[in-house]
Amino acid sequence: MLQVEGLTLSAGGRAVVETVDFTLAAGEHLAVIGPNGAGKSTLIHALIGDLVPTAGSIRLAGRALADWPVRERACRVALLPQASALNFPFTVAEVVRLGRGPHASGTVADRDIVTETLAASDIAHLRDRPYTRLSGGEKQRVQLARVMSQIWRAEDAGDRLLLLDEPVAALDLGHQRLVMRQVAALADQGVAVVSVLHDISLAARYADRMLALRDGQTIAAGTPAEVVTAERMQCLFDTETRVITHPDTHTPVVLHG
Repeated sequence: MLQVEGLTLSAGGRAVVETVDFTLAAGEHLAVIGPNGAGKSTLIHALIGDLVPTAGSIRLAGRALADWPVRERACRVALLPQASALNFPFTVAEVVRLGRGPHASGTVADRDIVTETLAASDIAHLRDRPYTRLSGGEKQRVQLARVMSQIWRAEDAGDRLLLLDEPVAALDLGHQRLVMRQVAALADQGVAVVSVLHDISLAARYADRMLALRDGQTIAAGTPAEVVTAERMQCLFDTETRVITHPDTHTPVVLHG
């Protein structure tokens, strides 16, 4: 579904991401972790085509990402950025419907998809509320519903890729769990997912594989159990931690040392 080979991205004459390689199959979730300034968000923006690689390649469904017409690519790939500035007095439903822009699915189908994604994000009760009057966490859930509406139906485009840059940063614990479960449900439907997450334990709980970056370089890549070790956390974050195994999920949990 997604192939990244030797990817290097530069800014100001300096490599921000350097020689990164990974592949992602349909229905697979890759979590990207690392300290601030590691190149995680830069990588995400390259995967949607916002940044041109200095070297290496990105291929989507066997085709170079740059060769996809913008509208076709938007039908397959959706990005939830760290921050989404929107100051117009749109209702929540109108904001979510913006995600249907690349499609020609018709008014009735779009309305149904908006209703479904509002329910999936637990914001159906906010449907007619002005977006500008929402809390930060509510706005984040609306934006998630918007990007989900963009790739909600497989029949719209086939292979689909969801890019999430810190999707739970503004959410309480309950809604963090709801969002990650919804992301898992999309993966179960064949959507490939790349997420940037600062909560390492949460990333390990929901991701199939993890990519650890520091200073733009790959420090580790593999399953959560392979990547999340006390030694790797020390290398990534320069701080002592303990890593235990969750008794129910059997995934790594990071504790402060």
